Amino acid sequence: MKLLVAGQGAFGVKHLEALANIDGVEVVSLVGGSPGTTQEVAEKFKIPHWSTDLAEGLAQPGVEAAILTTPTQMHAAQGIQCMRAGKHVMIEIPMADNLADSERLVQVQQQTGVIAMAGHTRRFNPSHQWVHNKIKAGELNIQQMDVQTYFFRRSNMNALGKARSWTDHLLWHHACHTVDLFQHQTGQTASVARGVQGPIHPELNIAMDMSIQMKVPSGAICTLSLSFNNNGPLGTFFRYICDNGTYIARYDDLVDGYEKPIDVSKVAVSMNGIELQDREFISAIREGREPNASLAQCLPAMQTLDRIEQSLV
Repeated sequence: MKLLVAGQGAFGVKHLEALANIDGVEVVSLVGGSPGTTQEVAEKFKIPHWSTDLAEGLAQPGVEAAILTTPTQMHAAQGIQCMRAGKHVMIEIPMADNLADSERLVQVQQQTGVIAMAGHTRRFNPSHQWVHNKIKAGELNIQQMDVQTYFFRRSNMNALGKARSWTDHLLWHHACHTVDLFQHQTGQTASVARGVQGPIHPELNIAMDMSIQMKVPSGAICTLSLSFNNNGPLGTFFRYICDNGTYIARYDDLVDGYEKPIDVSKVAVSMNGIELQDREFISAIREGREPNASLAQCLPAMQTLDRIEQSLV
């Protein structure tokens, strides 16, 4: 299967590394935002074609699918461009930075019939899959998810500490992970969803701190704290408080409430959530089925984010 990857930044590289572990796939084109770095990454991963023009990349012989790891503000338009070109597409989280564009993406997927997936990696991290499997087996019920998403990012930097050309967003990007995961793990859409935000940064024009509360009809609640001001350990940490134990997930790792490690090595064929996400995308294309984290499945998260945005004070 011949793929195109769009985005030469930190997450583009993560996907290229993951795809290198999957048999039967070949990245034949890399589309980036700047010629110098795009060429550099293409040469590093031995990708035969690179460009700064998405249409040129999509036109390369044999390209079946695209993975978009471009700036958030480009996701909707590029996703639609790929689908209209008849290509399957995975759009890194978030699929868009507003509800209207998210709904438009789902409409175009339904019109074209291509496989279209959002990059909601938390669904695929072995740690969260372990909890999900316990819930499906009737062994756990979530009482509360307590989540902290913390960064120290007072200027535009990416995950590699390099300057980025676009502005990140606590609600539409980082909260999207947790909003979708909470609804995915409980199997319900939030009946209560609200938030408060701190001061708006004078230059970045975004809130640097945010607090979100959600509740689903079963009674389970989620408390989410987000910050770009945290000068300490960085990342997202999930505490599952359940009726039958407490579990703390740190990306692909899981411990219980007493920090005792839980072996999740046999949950899936890899311990890398991004690789598992990419494997699901490729398998869905080969099998002609709806993938886990399809655009349609992830739309309720975008609807909840829209409700939270309307509530922000």
